[in-house]
Amino acid sequence: MIAVQDPIDVRELLHSKSAFGLEEILRLEAAVARGQARDVRIEADALIGEIEGGEKSKAKTFAAGVAKYFLGEHDEARGLLNKLAATDATAAFYLGHVLHALGLFGESAEAYETAKKNGYEAVQCLLFMAAAQRGARDLDAAEKTLKLASQAGATSKAGAEYCYQMGCVLSDKGDSYGAVEYFERAIDMDPQHSRALFWLANENATRGNDDEAIKLYERALSRPPFHESALMNLGLLYEDSENYSAAAFCFRRVLEANPIHARARLYLRDIDAAADMYYDEDSLKNAARMKQILEIPVTDFELSVRSRNCLQKMGIRNLGDLTRVSEQELLAGKNFGETSLQEIKEMMTSKGLRLGQQVAGKERTRDLAYVHEQLDPQQQALLSRTVGDLNLSVRARKCMTRLGISTIGELILRTPDELLESKNFGVTSLNEVRGKLQEMDLKLRND
Repeated sequence: MIAVQDPIDVRELLHSKSAFGLEEILRLEAAVARGQARDVRIEADALIGEIEGGEKSKAKTFAAGVAKYFLGEHDEARGLLNKLAATDATAAFYLGHVLHALGLFGESAEAYETAKKNGYEAVQCLLFMAAAQRGARDLDAAEKTLKLASQAGATSKAGAEYCYQMGCVLSDKGDSYGAVEYFERAIDMDPQHSRALFWLANENATRGNDDEAIKLYERALSRPPFHESALMNLGLLYEDSENYSAAAFCFRRVLEANPIHARARLYLRDIDAAADMYYDEDSLKNAARMKQILEIPVTDFELSVRSRNCLQKMGIRNLGDLTRVSEQELLAGKNFGETSLQEIKEMMTSKGLRLGQQVAGKERTRDLAYVHEQLDPQQQALLSRTVGDLNLSVRARKCMTRLGISTIGELILRTPDELLESKNFGVTSLNEVRGKLQEMDLKLRND
């Protein structure tokens, strides 16, 4: 096996071999992994030029097809490998990979079946056939195929793929804990299993474990093919941690493979603006200080007995509670009059606070309760679903977390301007949220 750090002559690799087999595939994979994607693209395009000019070499056709697959240029890879797949088992196997990447799961399964019939390693074909069946949402068929490949543990490589596919089936069934166990087994057997690493990275990002997610995404991208979703998610995590140069690198890699990728292009533009943003350290200190002030108990102040008793009856324990009630709500309390109100207002002013300054959150809670009362049980169930069900990008999910939005019902009570106030949340993310809500016939407030 070729070490990634070894120098690789891409031109010699792709042009000078009479045959292009496993050893050459490993060398090509290493070249892309070590940052020679541009060289690979140039030489693969040169091969395609030769083929279009009348070159009949099956080895060159296969080499160009595999190169395009590793570069993520799947449409071109499909055209090249299709020419060989009927009689060449390895070409059929990689064609299965390409078709799966294109979302053509039925054709992908057929390609793996052809590869198996033509002599490619049966266990590997069965494992990837199960992946195609799962992609087509036929979990029963995928499980049956995995049973046929149950001897996959005989070798670490096959064993890792078997564990990964079993983890995917469990994940699709909603058993995330069982899935995590299988994905971790896959990585134990193959520390660079990119798809298992990607799944675990995504799981950590969803749970807010950003540092661990970044490490896993970086490992997932240590060898090709480089999955577009992994690059996008890693770029967004880098951006969120203000590592703008690394974020830009990820978005550019996406655009290298897919120049018309709209979100990558827009996010790259966002980097220019975000890189100039200045975060005042004093503001962060002030926020921490304000949090301490809001937690001061009202019993720490010299209040009249009447005021103290009224606050106790209303369940108001600290200054933060007072920022969430209005003057009218206090005056509605028994025996609470203008004198008590003035006493409370002076106490709040002494700490730089005012009554009701955080009433908006409380009003949203009331509004949500009112909205629920007007809906039938099915609509109530829809609004009670978590925002995770919207399958938002990492950037949009971060906004939801910062704003304390956990359900779809809480989301639709927010205005576009409120969402745009969240760090790194721009018009692109806003349109993403709007699109997801539109699929459910929902809108943001004021939209």
